[in-house]
Amino acid sequence: SIIRVVFHDRRLQYTEHQQLEGWKWNRPGDRLLDLDIPMSVGVIDIKTNPSQLNAVEFLWDPTKCTSAFIQVHCISTEFTPRKHGGEKGVPFRIQVDTFKQTENGEYTDHLHSASCQIKVFKPKGADRKQKTDREKMEKRTAHEKEKYQPSYDTTILTEVTKQICFCLLRKKYIGIVLKGLGKN
Repeated sequence: SIIRVVFHDRRLQYTEHQQLEGWKWNRPGDRLLDLDIPMSVGVIDIKTNPSQLNAVEFLWDPTKCTSAFIQVHCISTEFTPRKHGGEKGVPFRIQVDTFKQTENGEYTDHLHSASCQIKVFKPKGADRKQKTDREKMEKRTAHEKEKYQPSYDTTILTEVTKQICFCLLRKKYIGIVLKGLGKN
């Protein structure tokens, strides 16, 4: 599987390469995304490519419970035009693309993709956002609250359709719980 952090907004997807190059220039030697190896379970053969700062590749056994914990080393406001504080910040998308091994031993046969939207804040900003979100939710009626999904201890990913996934993979836009897909 390959885990990537990409821009959620279409407008930033078109300039993703330039945005990531600018981030790399401002933070030499840093990676946008890492796998938290001590926290992860069942992942092996972890690979990072120095030219793809926003991706981590690893193998896992779909018949066993596997958890991949990630670390995102940038905040959502690093990609906003103004840096005065209080910016909304851009949403990111965590995408997991899983490939099946072919007869010649390569992992090129696309099997499944799933993703979720995230925003990354500094600790104080995250605490403040959670507090204001909680206060807003408490003010809503029970009927209005039904429209929102509950919070979870793990990140729930939404399956990405093959058509959308094909477009993303062709353009090379380069704690999650992975469950066995039942397809070998």
